[in-house]
Amino acid sequence: MDVQDVDFEELYRGSTPMGRKMPWDLGAPQPAVVALADAGGFAGDVLDIGCGLGDNSAFLASRGLSVTGLDGAPSAIEQARARAAEKGLDIEFAVADATKLEGHEGRFDTVLDSALYHCLSEDQRRDYLAALTRATRPGARLHLFAFSPAVPAGFPAPYLISEANLRETVGRDWTIEKLEPTLYTTSMTPEELRQSVQAVLNEDGADLSGLTTDADGRVLVPVWQLEAVRSAT
Repeated sequence: MDVQDVDFEELYRGSTPMGRKMPWDLGAPQPAVVALADAGGFAGDVLDIGCGLGDNSAFLASRGLSVTGLDGAPSAIEQARARAAEKGLDIEFAVADATKLEGHEGRFDTVLDSALYHCLSEDQRRDYLAALTRATRPGARLHLFAFSPAVPAGFPAPYLISEANLRETVGRDWTIEKLEPTLYTTSMTPEELRQSVQAVLNEDGADLSGLTTDADGRVLVPVWQLEAVRSAT
């Protein structure tokens, strides 16, 4: 799937045939993020970059963390604010360009990238990591989930990210402490996902019936789970 064909602002406005249900909109935090939090992976001022509808931000804020959620789609930020308000949570949400992060220099101790990296081109990834370095404090920790080459044929992945790419791009200014495969939960069954892909891309949906699913029938996608620490200088 060419990510350039997808207008995320239109998706969040519900202006496409997909309606308001999107594969990454669980209406709850990503289980992999919950596991990270349970393991003590978040501390200090947290940046949820590419926060979407803000459910991961809301979950982390409910754990008592100071959270900022940034996304490039204004409609996503508007809905994230509404969801947080319904929960009575105080979260800073704002529209931002992840490849620049202007106005956020030296602010964050932990970064969560829950499936943003694989939506960026290689040039954008390099700019993005440079922006994250500027936006964080020395010793900051990065948690990143990105589609791996193990994604089955037919799954609508923007870019499949190699281990070598992560080690080279992230490893410039960050020390990678963990890089291993895991599974990422989507909001859809294989058939729902196939129909959504067909609606958005105006193409015949691929046969996705062979994808791994969880106990609720939701598709589980192979991803890399990366943890890295920013250099102390």
